[in-house]
Amino acid sequence: MGRGSRIRRTIPVVVASVALLAGCEVVPEPDTRAGGGSGDAAAPDGRAVSPLDNPDGTEPGLAPVTGEKDRAAAVGLIEKVTTKGRGPKTGYERDEFGYAWMDTADGVPLARNGCDTRNDLLKLHGRNVEFRSGSDCVVVAMDLYDPYTGKDIAWKKAKASEVQIDHVVPLSYSWQMGASRWSESKRRQLANDALNLLPVEGRANSAKSDSGPASWLPPDQRIRCAYAVRFAQVALKYEMAVTAPDKGMMLKQCGG
Repeated sequence: MGRGSRIRRTIPVVVASVALLAGCEVVPEPDTRAGGGSGDAAAPDGRAVSPLDNPDGTEPGLAPVTGEKDRAAAVGLIEKVTTKGRGPKTGYERDEFGYAWMDTADGVPLARNGCDTRNDLLKLHGRNVEFRSGSDCVVVAMDLYDPYTGKDIAWKKAKASEVQIDHVVPLSYSWQMGASRWSESKRRQLANDALNLLPVEGRANSAKSDSGPASWLPPDQRIRCAYAVRFAQVALKYEMAVTAPDKGMMLKQCGG
């Protein structure tokens, strides 16, 4: 092969590398049950924090877990989660976890600050946040990097459903895994704990519904290990088991 041919063959590789560095990578939406790869995805302004460095959920975003050491730490964390079968959904109602986005759930970050949980989360994770006139609480517009899809969303309150607050461990899932026997106070904590809450694209949240990791994973493969870690962090904090298939899928996402 001549020198000119080698240069021509190198050009596409260089162009592709520049596109990746410029944030132009197009990430397909794969089968959500498939094992994910890893990468260095992060919020455009670099604010996203790895769940391993954010054990109480009070830092913004959800950055990928990358590198051999961190992925080993992720596997070690997930291995601590216990397993059991998923019980019946009988008796579950959202109100069993308190009214939505209450500011009075004791024992969790951001509680009793005069601002409801939903707006607290929008302020925490959003960029270029705008408030309703005369308020330092009610968010009416912001930019949000959705870790689940890798999309940057310009959100306005007029189309509120475009961004939804996801319970990483769904409330009905927790009910089936033992929360039905918890105290009302503990259920309120789970429902309003920043560790268990992420603002994400509304369609992704609706697609997830009350699924565990064996049935649903974020479309962006690069974030799946981080998602598994956050799921495990919540389960461990609340001494809650997950199903064996869910734990197996969580371990798989981090290379375990």
